[in-house]
Amino acid sequence: MDMSTTSLSMEQQFKLQVLREQVKSLTQDQAQEYLIEVMRQSMVKENLLKHWMKNA
Repeated sequence: MDMSTTSLSMEQQFKLQVLREQVKSLTQDQAQEYLIEVMRQSMVKENLLKHWMKNA
């Protein structure tokens, strides 16, 4: 993979910074639930990509 594939765009970097600020105010329980949901969504995305690649 080249750097353009693994680097974040300016917009993504901004969104990440906004998220950093937002998660600072979460309780530990909220942060754990948030992390679990992010992982779930990542797994769904991975499954969709695998399905798409298989049927392409």
